[in-house]
Amino acid sequence: MSDGKELVFGVLVGSLRKASLNRKVAENMQEHAPDGVRIEMLPSIGDIPIYDEDLEAEGLPEPVERLAAAIRAVDGLVIVTPEYNYSVPGPLKNAIDWMTQTKPQPLAGKPTAIATASPSPYGGIRCQHHLRQVLVALNAETVVRPEVHIATADEKFDDRGRLTDERAREFLGKLLASLADHARRLG
Repeated sequence: MSDGKELVFGVLVGSLRKASLNRKVAENMQEHAPDGVRIEMLPSIGDIPIYDEDLEAEGLPEPVERLAAAIRAVDGLVIVTPEYNYSVPGPLKNAIDWMTQTKPQPLAGKPTAIATASPSPYGGIRCQHHLRQVLVALNAETVVRPEVHIATADEKFDDRGRLTDERAREFLGKLLASLADHARRLG
């Protein structure tokens, strides 16, 4: 990847809501991506059934296979998620649990970054710590800095859904640049 090739980062949104603050963050990412990085939205986690070994015994569900293939196909992964009860939302954790059952496991060695947004004053920071623990177990190559946790996010978008907070925009750009550097080093 150090040959100047365009990097493609897939964005996985940890919320099922169409008007999610985190979906808005994801939709703003291309504007803040460094040159040579293209952002693609990954398939929704909303179609993935609750993990069940009996269901797995029948074969991996198509939405699981589709998400795993999409993650494998990108150069880096950005997980943009809300915080639910100080932790990772159930649908996101469920999708990650399914990913561990696919072969090859798509998160192993994958350059990965995390961003959270919340109307709370904490911006989802507690979720990030839990999600990092999960990603360590999967051997994802997670970018540590900068941490992007957008607090009071409900006040930081205009009527068209554009992220207006300059500090959040700056940190989002730095996170994507850090992920690009990480992906090129690993590539």
